[in-house]
Amino acid sequence: MSTEPILSARNLVKRYGRVTAIDHCDFELMPGEILAVIGDNGAGKSSLIKAVSGAVIPDEGEVFLEGKRVRFNSPIEAREHGIETVYQTLAMSPALSIADNMFMGREIRMEGILGSVFRRLDKKKMEEIARQKLNDLGLMTIQNINQAVETLSGGQRQGVAVARAAAFGSKVIILDEPTAALGVKESRKVLELILDVRSRGIPIILISHNMPHVFELADRIHVHRLGKRLCVIDPKDYTMSDAVAFMTGAKEPEAVAA
Repeated sequence: MSTEPILSARNLVKRYGRVTAIDHCDFELMPGEILAVIGDNGAGKSSLIKAVSGAVIPDEGEVFLEGKRVRFNSPIEAREHGIETVYQTLAMSPALSIADNMFMGREIRMEGILGSVFRRLDKKKMEEIARQKLNDLGLMTIQNINQAVETLSGGQRQGVAVARAAAFGSKVIILDEPTAALGVKESRKVLELILDVRSRGIPIILISHNMPHVFELADRIHVHRLGKRLCVIDPKDYTMSDAVAFMTGAKEPEAVAA
C-alpha cells in the first residue's frame, strides 16, 4: 500500500461566530483503506468531513488530493474531482426512479440536435448504466430500474445511494452513518456492500457511532475530540471500550498517532 495519503488536510480551522467547530485539525486517508471517523456528538467530525468534501469552506488550513492542494467551493467541485459523499439523509428524491436518482445532477443528454438544442435526456443509456452499476454491486434484487425510490426498503435505498457514489466516486467515497436507520439484516447488506466497494480499490471514509461496525470494517480509526484529531488507532490493537474512552475523554491515548 502506498504511504502517501490520497486525501489529507493540514491545520484546518472552521469557526461559526464564537464557536470553533474545527480547531487546527489534521486528517489523512490512505489509498484503498476504510478509515472510520468517530467522535462524541458535537466533536466536530461532521464539520471536518464537510470541509474535505466541499460542503463547508474552512477559514484556515489546506486540503490535498493525491498530493496536490485543492480548494473546493462546493460539493459539486469535490464531485468533479472524484469525491462522492453519501449523507445520512441520502439526499434522494423519493418520487423519482432509481435511474433518475442515480443520475440526478449529471444527466446524460441524447447525441446530436435532440440533446444540444432540445435538451432531451438519453433515458435508455442512463437506465443501462444504472442497471450495470447495481448489478456490479450485487443489488439486482431490485427488479425494476424505473420503480420509484419511495417503494424501496431502507436497505435498498441505502444500497442505491452507495451504488451512486461508487459509480461516480472515482477517488474517495464518504459515508455518513450508513446503517443508522436500518435493521440488523439490512445493515449487514450495507456492510457487505461497503467491503465490496473497498475491494474495488476505492478508499472509504466511514462516519459512524456503531462501534461493532467500525471495528469490523475499519483499517484505521480516526478519533475526533473537541474539534481536532485526538489520535488514530488500529482496531486490532485497541478495544471498543478504549475507543469510547478516548472519544469521551475518560482516557487519554499514550501518544498521538499520525
